Amino acid sequence: MHRRGVGAGAIAKKKLAEAKYKERGTVLAEDQIVQMSKQLETFKTHLEEFASKHKQEIRKSAQFRVQFQEMCATIGVDPLASGKGFWSEMLGVGDFYYELGVQIIEVCLALKHRNGGLITLDELHQRVLKGRGKFAQDVSQDDLMRAIKKLKAMGTGFGMIPVGGSYLVQSVPAELNMDHTVVLQLAEKKGYVTVSEIKENLKWEKERAGHVLDHLLKEGLAWLDSQAGGEPQYWLPALFSELYSCDVSPEEANQMVP
Repeated sequence: MHRRGVGAGAIAKKKLAEAKYKERGTVLAEDQIVQMSKQLETFKTHLEEFASKHKQEIRKSAQFRVQFQEMCATIGVDPLASGKGFWSEMLGVGDFYYELGVQIIEVCLALKHRNGGLITLDELHQRVLKGRGKFAQDVSQDDLMRAIKKLKAMGTGFGMIPVGGSYLVQSVPAELNMDHTVVLQLAEKKGYVTVSEIKENLKWEKERAGHVLDHLLKEGLAWLDSQAGGEPQYWLPALFSELYSCDVSPEEANQMVP
C-alpha cells in the first residue's frame, strides 16, 4: 500500500496558518516597541524632573554626579553629547567637563617634559584638585575619565591605558599597541623594567622586547639607565613615584635614578 501524499489544500492551510502566526508575531513585537518607547519617554521625563530638582547636588557632589550619569546611561541619554539642549542648559555639565578638559590638558602639558606624555590617573587627579583650589566643586576620578573620553573623541591624542587597578593617561598621539601596554603593566610595581624581566614574565624573544623598549624611548615615555647594576633598566617616569612630589627636568631625574 502506498501512503497518500499531502494534498494541496493541506499545504495551503499550513502556509495560511504560518502567515497568520507571523503577522500576529509582528503585531506583538510592534506593540512591545511602542510600550517600551512610552516607558523610556516617561523615564526620561522623570529624569529631567529629577535633574531640575537636584541640579545643585549634581553640580557640587562628585558622587551624586556619578550616580546621575549611571541613571542617564540606562536609557541611552548622554548629558555630555551636545553643548546645547536641555541637559547643558539645566545642569551646566557641558561647561563643567569642558573646563575640566582644559585643566587636564594644562596639567599634562606642564609635566610632558618629565613623563613624556604618560601620567597615572591618581597623580592627574591630585594635581587637578590642587590646581582647582579647596573651595572649588569636588572632582572625582570618574569625572576625569569622562572628560578624557571627550578629549579623545576630539582626536587630541588623549587616551587611557589600564595598569593594575587603575589607568595611565596618555596625552600625546604616540602609537601604543598591546605589546607596549603589557610592558607598562609589567613596570607598574617598580617603575622600571629590564629586557630579562620581559623575557621571563612575558616569554618574549629578546628582539621583541628590544623593539618595544626602543619605541618607548623614542617617544620619550621611558628613560634608559645604562649604569644600573646587572643590566640596563628602562624607567617609566609616569610610574616613578619618587618624582611625584616635585617637577624636575629629565637631566635632574637621571641623577636620581639608582
